[in-house]
Amino acid sequence: MTACNTPRSSLPESLELLSLGAEGWGDEILSGVAVTAGLALATLPLGLILGFLVALARQSEERSLRLAGGIYTTVFRGLPELLTLFLVYYGAQIGIQEAAKLLGAETAIEINSFVAGMVALGMVFSAFASEVFLSAFRAIPRGQYEGAYAVGLGRVSTMRLVVLPQLIRIALPGLSNLWMILLKETALVSVIGLSDILRQAGIAARVTKDAFLFFGSACLLYLALALISSVAIGGINRWAARGEAPR
Repeated sequence: MTACNTPRSSLPESLELLSLGAEGWGDEILSGVAVTAGLALATLPLGLILGFLVALARQSEERSLRLAGGIYTTVFRGLPELLTLFLVYYGAQIGIQEAAKLLGAETAIEINSFVAGMVALGMVFSAFASEVFLSAFRAIPRGQYEGAYAVGLGRVSTMRLVVLPQLIRIALPGLSNLWMILLKETALVSVIGLSDILRQAGIAARVTKDAFLFFGSACLLYLALALISSVAIGGINRWAARGEAPR
């Protein structure tokens, strides 16, 4: 009588580790993808608005605004992104706690890691975005402003109707590169406990002792996000260039 062998799973062990459910780490990795994408998408508008305002300040006729804008960009372009993250995450907590002590409160206050990551990355993004916007502003001929004023448009109307449409088209290539950099920099938030792709992959690698599988999967996920972004950016570029005359 022959012994009956125990049937083995049809999936390789590595695929079982990446599967969804209690036996695999797929759920955790996918939640990390959602956190990474959510953080990048939340940071983008903050960085764009701050960068645009800093660019306006740097080309202002007011010397103090130009100086403040120059200091801002110098600081946040010069500091390492990880150090900026630590300063926002830990420094903000200390600052709020000290302010609470002055008001007579002794409660412990902890900054949300998602918000800290969004603020820190947004400040770095805005510093570089301001340079892109500033170059775009300088690429628009001065006659565009003068022509708008000549037909009776005010400053706000000139900015909205004449300058911004051209500014967006000129700045898009540089901002697209900054978006790709932002996607990669979201991995830094893993050091302050935010469960992004890298942190979830690291936890899975330590538990299963299969670092190559999970960090390799993280690489593929970041590349997939970059590919999706490239497709979206291509669509935005075509939309922005729809009014240009064919060359």
